[in-house]
Amino acid sequence: MASVTFLHPDGTSTTVEVPDGMSVMRAAITNDVDGIVGECGGQAMCATCHVYVQDDPGLPPIGSDEDEMLECTAAPRESTSRLGCQLRAGRDFQNLAVCIPEQQ
Repeated sequence: MASVTFLHPDGTSTTVEVPDGMSVMRAAITNDVDGIVGECGGQAMCATCHVYVQDDPGLPPIGSDEDEMLECTAAPRESTSRLGCQLRAGRDFQNLAVCIPEQQ
């Protein structure tokens, strides 16, 4: 089983185990992790699951829809910005750490 560590703006962290196929966004919502909204339900249409990836384990490249939505984030886009709905356990990573922005 994969794991996601969410690094909160206040310096605390939450680590959750997730089954293969579950997205970072869904892992946050399912486990009541504050700071990830996921308004569109994972369709890469709202950017409310914006995260900053720590130590990229070789994630797939950003797709055109994700790239477009990352231009609309409430918090500044950085070189490590990704949409949590586009990152899936097992397919894209086994262990991943992401920082949650202060605003979505």
